[in-house]
Amino acid sequence: MSYSKLFVAGVAALALGGCITAPAGPAGPQGATGDTGATGSTGYTGATGRTGSTGSTGYTGATGSTGATGDTGATGYTGATGSAGSTGDTGATGRTGRAGATGDTGGTVVIVPAR
Repeated sequence: MSYSKLFVAGVAALALGGCITAPAGPAGPQGATGDTGATGSTGYTGATGRTGSTGSTGYTGATGSTGATGDTGATGYTGATGSAGSTGDTGATGRTGRAGATGDTGGTVVIVPAR
């Protein structure tokens, strides 16, 4: 036979063999467990958080009240007016001086002031 006739006979056998089914056989043994996959990469470190805001400044305390003004002290008494002094004694009257000599009436008059 030639190759082409053998080929046609093989194809026909396969085509008809697909139409004939036989009962299924027992299940085969379980296959081996597959290898464990490689470990994944470590994730990157997260970003650092921002610095917190500064707290607000506290309020200034209230100003204290001014203290009460003290009372004015009592005015002191005025002292008594002193008595007037006694009038002094009158001094003694001085003596009258002697009369001067009568001068010449015809000459020059010289005036001497009293001492």
